[in-house]
Amino acid sequence: MLTSLQNPLIKQLRKLHSARERQAQGLFLVEGTHPVAAALEGGWDLDVVCATAIWSAEHPQLHTVLSGRAGRYEMVAPAVIAALADTVHPSGVVAAVRRRADAWRPLLERDVSLLVLGERLQDPGNVGTLVRSCAAVGADGLVLSADSVDSDHPKVLRASAGLWFRSPPLSVPDLAVCVADLARRGVQVLAADAAAGRLLWEYDLRRPTAFVLGSEGQGLSEPLRRCLPERVGIPLAPGVESLNVAVSGALLLFEAARQRRGSSH
Repeated sequence: MLTSLQNPLIKQLRKLHSARERQAQGLFLVEGTHPVAAALEGGWDLDVVCATAIWSAEHPQLHTVLSGRAGRYEMVAPAVIAALADTVHPSGVVAAVRRRADAWRPLLERDVSLLVLGERLQDPGNVGTLVRSCAAVGADGLVLSADSVDSDHPKVLRASAGLWFRSPPLSVPDLAVCVADLARRGVQVLAADAAAGRLLWEYDLRRPTAFVLGSEGQGLSEPLRRCLPERVGIPLAPGVESLNVAVSGALLLFEAARQRRGSSH
């Protein structure tokens, strides 16, 4: 059993709290029973799994599967899990998961039906919630600008409730290029804008559609706005200027789902 925080493996894993180290090592940390199980079920490579004896005893079946599937399985002291985890009360298991170099391919190479694009989204909780909302309506996924929060940030993973592993967010270097490509492919690209003249139910969202959401505090940048002639609004009560970006995204997605469900009858 590993008990020391100075153990070379533990020191290396703790570095994964940094976005730079996640990029350099090609790994990211996943904590908690459900997220680790979701990574396993999604076929992701688990390089290292660390678990406490109590957790292993409480989850014998998952313990057995992980010990056979992980590249390295280590029993560790609770203090080690606490140092690796991002939460105050960790559940007792943390995994280092291998990044997929080709994770973007399924999203970009298939026909787009329903997509969300986010520019400069900095709150990991909002990004994880958007991942969860995309999964809930069966959308193709979430595309982020390169200056958004790291897509495999621990809080993004946690807020997605394990659904991240079904369709991980894609980070692209230039969101305007992505918008132009979608438009060329016949996708209706709509910028979410509180001041938009047309409301969400006034659009035909049964068409292939991509919603573009701006940062939590600043909205969309002016260069990207110029690429987006069509705006979609959500009605708000007088005196309310805007909604949380994750709430806005969910409302747009579920209106699209509502329209599509109605058209299937």
